[in-house]
Amino acid sequence: MRLTQGIHRAVQIHADHPALLADGFDLSWRQFADRVARLAGVLIDHGVEPGGRVAMLAANSPRYVEFYFATLWAGGVMVPVNTRWAIPEKVHCLNDSGATVLLVDTAAHGDVPALRDACPALAHVIHADDGDAGGFGDYEALLAAREPVPDAERGGDDLAALFYTGGTTGRSKGVMLSHCNFLANSMTALVNLGIRQHSVHLHVSPLFHVAGGSRVFTTTVAGGTHATIPRFEPELFLEAVQRYRVTVTVVVPAMLNALLDYPHLDRFDLSSLELLTYGASPMPEALLRQTMERLPGIRFLQSYGMTELSPVATSLAPRYHVFDGPDAGRVRSAGQAVYNADVAIMDEHDRPLPTGQVGEVCVRGPMVMQGYWRQPELTAEALRNGWMHTGDAGYLDADGFLFLVDRVKDMIVSGGENVYSAAVENVIHQFAGVHECAVIGVPSERWGEAVHAIVVPRGGAGIDADALLAHCRGYLA
Repeated sequence: MRLTQGIHRAVQIHADHPALLADGFDLSWRQFADRVARLAGVLIDHGVEPGGRVAMLAANSPRYVEFYFATLWAGGVMVPVNTRWAIPEKVHCLNDSGATVLLVDTAAHGDVPALRDACPALAHVIHADDGDAGGFGDYEALLAAREPVPDAERGGDDLAALFYTGGTTGRSKGVMLSHCNFLANSMTALVNLGIRQHSVHLHVSPLFHVAGGSRVFTTTVAGGTHATIPRFEPELFLEAVQRYRVTVTVVVPAMLNALLDYPHLDRFDLSSLELLTYGASPMPEALLRQTMERLPGIRFLQSYGMTELSPVATSLAPRYHVFDGPDAGRVRSAGQAVYNADVAIMDEHDRPLPTGQVGEVCVRGPMVMQGYWRQPELTAEALRNGWMHTGDAGYLDADGFLFLVDRVKDMIVSGGENVYSAAVENVIHQFAGVHECAVIGVPSERWGEAVHAIVVPRGGAGIDADALLAHCRGYLA
């Protein structure tokens, strides 16, 4: 099993079918495969050997999708770099991974001198954007001058990518994900999402995150069509859905909030959009209700997971996105285990807990990472007894629906009682006029920790604190 196989299949079955759409790009699968094979040759010319790491620091673009597959076609390992990081964090990622080639867009040009000075292994920089190459290797010129090379055909347990995650509890960790890891995720995604060769997936979530990146692989396995925009902005997003006849995409709750606030939402033709999937952060029930009311013709699906799971462990199907009838209440869950995942709730001694009891969410299956790059102690801690310990607290109901309550380490202990911030946030979101909120624990001489909420009003409207507290008392202990 290899991640480039989807390209070969797509060329075989429908070479002239659209593969990649974006502003200035309209590539068939035949053209896409040719460009990937040429870029792989460029990477080999720049010293990339089997297992060598190639990094990219850029916004979403067609060339980012090509980078994914060209790196693998050359036999390398892809290292997406978070554009939001500060220079020291980018330096750590490049040095830790040992990347020797870096692709950048125009916005990242200013970082290059500092990165070159601080990253001795970094030998080559390629300008992967339109416009002036700024003295770096020019992507399009290099492709035009290079003959295509054969697929290296690495696959199986060969390392495919290092996605760097975390940093709040120490240095950022390189999550080692193999070809099989990603393909295990894609196999379940094909079933759960219904992605097929007619599908058009809009890549709006950053491709330096695995949530967006994994959809690149799933869409390619299906032989569907990729569409990209550089960033999320409501108008840019809506125009892309209308222009490319997008059928499926993945968003985070904050994006839905922004769409609902956009005054011209109803002006766009979204009739092609069949499925909106969401995840990455808790979805307030009030926001989901509002979104479903504004977009009644679209089905919704939630995914839960993490980078270490390639990334999905559970899924909440569209049938459970209802607020009445026998399935009401399921929408508050993160869904049920995907077809190839075991999901269990463990106590602090790694013993399975019974239905309804809160503990740590643990997952095992073919989607679980190989480990943390060059961090064996952290790997051993996370992958105890064959289970990935997510650090999330939750419980399973009698039908196997997973309900998340908090991060294990973020649980608030107030007066000896466990308080889960997500539960409090969900109640606050139901109060009229609340746009966003976050609940944290703050030190308290009386209680040890007190529950503290930071609330952003919708549209600048004022919120009466006493009324909000009264509302919370009606739903919370």
